[in-house]
Amino acid sequence: MELIVIGSSNMDLVINVPRIPRVGETIIGTSSDMIFGGKGANQAVAAQRAGGKVSFITKIGEDAYGLKMKEHYQREALPPAMILNDKDEPTGVAQIWVSDQGENSIVVAPGANMKLMPEDIARFKAEIAQAKFVLIQLEIPIQTVEYIVSLADSLNTPVILNPAPAQALSNRLLENIWMLTPNESETELLTSIKIVDLESAKVAGKRLLEKGVKQVLITLGEKGCFLCNEQGFQAFNAFPANAKDTTAAGDVFNGTLAVGLTQNKPLDEAIRFASAAAAISVTRKGAQPSAPYKQEIQDFLIEQG
Repeated sequence: MELIVIGSSNMDLVINVPRIPRVGETIIGTSSDMIFGGKGANQAVAAQRAGGKVSFITKIGEDAYGLKMKEHYQREALPPAMILNDKDEPTGVAQIWVSDQGENSIVVAPGANMKLMPEDIARFKAEIAQAKFVLIQLEIPIQTVEYIVSLADSLNTPVILNPAPAQALSNRLLENIWMLTPNESETELLTSIKIVDLESAKVAGKRLLEKGVKQVLITLGEKGCFLCNEQGFQAFNAFPANAKDTTAAGDVFNGTLAVGLTQNKPLDEAIRFASAAAAISVTRKGAQPSAPYKQEIQDFLIEQG
């Protein structure tokens, strides 16, 4: 496989409610849904749909949710050999309340995601060595993230790290990252620089380059993204979109970007490819259900000219 995505799998249990309940209160919801989620899974599915040759390393429980996920990954044509099971922990779950006013309240029980350990990754050393890129996030143990980065570096396989959810990262980890893709809040946590405009993004990007990251791509939502590397700085506009649900737009962007790079697209073309996928995704409801297919992305780019 050309791209190996390593990360989390969650079952998102979504309940729509008139309002977020108070402590101790029971209210009646208006509807509910069960949606496949987790940042790792979102990015892997987005990458696969965008035409990538993708493998996904994740860990799920031996429960009903885990069984449904295996069936889902099989439908998405992700190789089953890397979908690992934990006998003790349940599959990761996110309980999400969404109010009629658009507010939400979320509780995540990571379960088996926190049992994805370095020894699990070591089993796939040969596959990582053969891959063009490895794509990871931060919803698995940080010691596993550090091991992945160290292993990939020793094998000369470049790593793309989407540093979400936001947390502090060591310089030792950052210096072995080929590309870092933080959003505004994640950039601020990593650099102590608040992103308010392109100039502040440039200063923050330069600081991350000084920490050893080879490429920094700061995502700015509807304002586009900002690339920093040794060649200089470049801003990219987002495509206009009638946004209905921005859930997982960042995951779609990252997964599709990685695919573009595995297909040897120049970096600016890969970013445009990913931006198109993200623009399509925000016009649809849900996380993985919103990820577009390769032909849809190509048609969108033709329409945009």
